[in-house]
Amino acid sequence: MPSPRLWLRNPLAIFTANGLDARGGLVVQDGRIVELVAAGQQPATPCEQVFDASQHVLTPGLINTHHHFYQTLTRAWAPVVNQPLFPWLKTLYPVWARLTPDQLALATKVALAELLLSGCTTAADHHYLFPDGLEQAIDVQAGVVAELGMRAMLTRGSMSLGEADGGLPPQQTVQRAETILDDSERLIRDYHQRGDGAQVQIALAPCSPFSVTPEIMRASAELAERHDVRLHTHLAETLDEEDFCLQRFGQRTVDYLDSVGWLGPRTWLAHGIHFNDEEIRRLGAAGTGISHCPSSNMRLASGICPTLALEKAGAPVGIGVDGSASNDASNMILEARQALYLQRLRYGAEKVTPEVALGWATRGSAKLLGRSDIGELAPGKQADLALFKLDELRFSGSHDPLSALLLCGADKADRIMIGGKWRVVDGEVEGLDLKGLIAEHTQAARKLIGTL
Repeated sequence: MPSPRLWLRNPLAIFTANGLDARGGLVVQDGRIVELVAAGQQPATPCEQVFDASQHVLTPGLINTHHHFYQTLTRAWAPVVNQPLFPWLKTLYPVWARLTPDQLALATKVALAELLLSGCTTAADHHYLFPDGLEQAIDVQAGVVAELGMRAMLTRGSMSLGEADGGLPPQQTVQRAETILDDSERLIRDYHQRGDGAQVQIALAPCSPFSVTPEIMRASAELAERHDVRLHTHLAETLDEEDFCLQRFGQRTVDYLDSVGWLGPRTWLAHGIHFNDEEIRRLGAAGTGISHCPSSNMRLASGICPTLALEKAGAPVGIGVDGSASNDASNMILEARQALYLQRLRYGAEKVTPEVALGWATRGSAKLLGRSDIGELAPGKQADLALFKLDELRFSGSHDPLSALLLCGADKADRIMIGGKWRVVDGEVEGLDLKGLIAEHTQAARKLIGTL
């Protein structure tokens, strides 16, 4: 039997991410959007249930395309507050190497809950730390994703180039190529879901040029091709990384990417700041996507991603919050606001509108993850929805509700639906003891840093 039809009626404002008229709301049934209702109209078929959305701004569920969930345990740690990327990493690697499965589970739950409350329904995580005792890290994360009812792209990251061989990470954090590849195949077999409505998917994600060998990059690309999964890595985040590539490989970052078989539509890259015009052209021609991480790029003083140039060349652009030790938050609606403002510094106010920024956080991000079933509001798409109220003091006096969402700084959704099911109601995650989670997570963070 089909489920009851639910009409989310007459939202205060609606962003469909595709220009379709849905000012009268939309109809949900069996986990999907089945109808968009134009302004002043009624659904074509009567609905058994009606939700009055007249106080809500309605958007597709936001999609986070780059994160490191485990880093919620090392937010605002004094020794790295004022460091750029390479020293920041060198200081934090020994701390992260002590991570336990229980700590990772807490860190993941905090990251996902924070994302969910900020309007995010799908998140990609880049986990590349597998010290002794943490070999089942992705399994731990998959369990938390299922518990919170979100969608996730869990990337099996890796580090194989340690300090002893000229890389950045300490030796206790690197793994052998055979171990990395065998576990990657296991995770694809056990967890990767295909088709519309997939909850958990797996991608392969060697960490960065300065922490993996070219051999593991090539082998990962071959494995991804064989199993038809996506590829992810950090690239062109800082000038230090560019210098490393030139010194070690004799190539700039995009040349290196091409040399290991990664320049193509299967790949999406975190950061993508330091590209020249020719490299932007090549990325666009290949259809390689970029996850723009504005807060992290500002926090570490890395630079500004050339988003509009990349899009013009043909490269999809989405948004990522990045790790919570370089942001230091996991808030997607605030990240869209940050992208709006940072990109206006580069391209001007006229070219970067609230609709452009929200488009990156929804439809653009979906393209990076290779998904056509989420990221926009249209019949047949998954019913992944974010509903925001504008009833706080910060919104008083605002006139355009959609613009107010970003310009006035919305930071929390009132309701979230994923696959037709309410996961956040009245600003609270269904079934989650938030106070208890905060207490446990705070204790775990202190233990990891060594302050207990």
